[in-house]
Amino acid sequence: MKELKSASPPDAFTFCFKYYFLHITIYFISNIAKSNGFDPLIQLPSSGLSRNTYSSSSSPKTLVLNIDKFGAKGDGITDDSKILQDVWKVACFTSSPAEILIPSGNSYLVNPTSFGGPCQSNVTLRISGTIVAPRDPEVWDAFDVLKWLYFHGVNHLTVEGGGIINGMGQKWWDQSCKTNISNPCTHAPRAVTFHKCNSLKIRHITLVNSQQMHMAFTNCRHVAASHLRVIAPSHSPNTDGIHISESTHVQLKDATISTGDDCVSIVSNSSRISINNIICGPGHGISIGSLGKSNSSDKVHDIVVNGVTLFDTENGVRIKTWQGGSGYARKIVFENIQMHNVSNPIIIDQYYCDSPVPCPNQTSAVRIDSISFRNIKGTSATEEAITLSCSESHPCKRLYLKDIQLTSLSGTAKSFCWEAYGTSSGQVQPPSCLSSTGTISQQNIKSQSTSLQRDDHAFI
Repeated sequence: MKELKSASPPDAFTFCFKYYFLHITIYFISNIAKSNGFDPLIQLPSSGLSRNTYSSSSSPKTLVLNIDKFGAKGDGITDDSKILQDVWKVACFTSSPAEILIPSGNSYLVNPTSFGGPCQSNVTLRISGTIVAPRDPEVWDAFDVLKWLYFHGVNHLTVEGGGIINGMGQKWWDQSCKTNISNPCTHAPRAVTFHKCNSLKIRHITLVNSQQMHMAFTNCRHVAASHLRVIAPSHSPNTDGIHISESTHVQLKDATISTGDDCVSIVSNSSRISINNIICGPGHGISIGSLGKSNSSDKVHDIVVNGVTLFDTENGVRIKTWQGGSGYARKIVFENIQMHNVSNPIIIDQYYCDSPVPCPNQTSAVRIDSISFRNIKGTSATEEAITLSCSESHPCKRLYLKDIQLTSLSGTAKSFCWEAYGTSSGQVQPPSCLSSTGTISQQNIKSQSTSLQRDDHAFI
């Protein structure tokens, strides 16, 4: 009796109010989910919600959903896919901002999983622990082989937290035809794909050992990706770091990328892309393309690559197109770049042919126009430090070289040009081989780059 009397009325009232309010919150979220056609298969535990889920003001605070509280094991062995997907649906269908927490210290096995939108409010996926893929490629027999973690139709999504996404790609690489020509040439999954997503923030995430591409943006708008680490062995095939396709207004900055393929690749119908402060190596460099494969039409324009360090890469800054394609690559700037033991530091290749058999000669080509290379310095692993190999039917026009200083580690650095037209200024070493017809003035290139960078900062 003494214990009962010692509890003050305000304390008892506060306890009852909090208990009642918590259950009203759970009921509210569940009914929002049901009204959107989703009947939760998991129960929202009271311990899974943050203590201060909502403030007393009219603006709700973020609802925090810790997947451990919903039954995730985090032992790297038990399949946590269904729990993660169900928690995503709860977060996506609540009208308040929501955060899904992947706790640190644990490893969560996740099979191919789809995260669909649109969501009712902003969602944050906070990966503080590790998400791992299945080791065995046969798991994908029941799924879309191209997808592992697949986000689609999501707006206002943030992925952050300092955690790791591990694609467990070793068995995929072993069975690739690029590793062993006796193997059939088949597709492998992209580790993380964002498709038809808008207003994304991806930051402070490490991606390792992807089956194929580590992170892909397809048909996305307004993307800010920063402070990423991408790591895969140099022998791993097709393991692009960041792949951008059919997307616009994308900014990638402050990233370290070591892969077996392109550190960054920008393809098919992408525009207004800004790449800043990237360390790349090993890998295949920073690539526009490939474009025009299988007689396709591709358009890439308004790209700025600024402040990149490359070391021990197959290529430096590159534009690659297949014969037979159409469209264009234009208004592209590569500037303030350091090269260390890089094969093909500056390269335009309009005869690209990634095929086990020779590619047929074709007259049509993706047009290349208004490309500048400025303030690029360092060492080339080959004698041919500058290669500008353009189409005979559609020559490269308005190319511009300024302040290029590349020395060869294997002899005297050289330039090679074929149907490449433009001009140069400042000190260019090796000497420019550009033909003067179809030039573009230094002032036009400068103003073009400055304008693009200023706009890029405005839209993020």
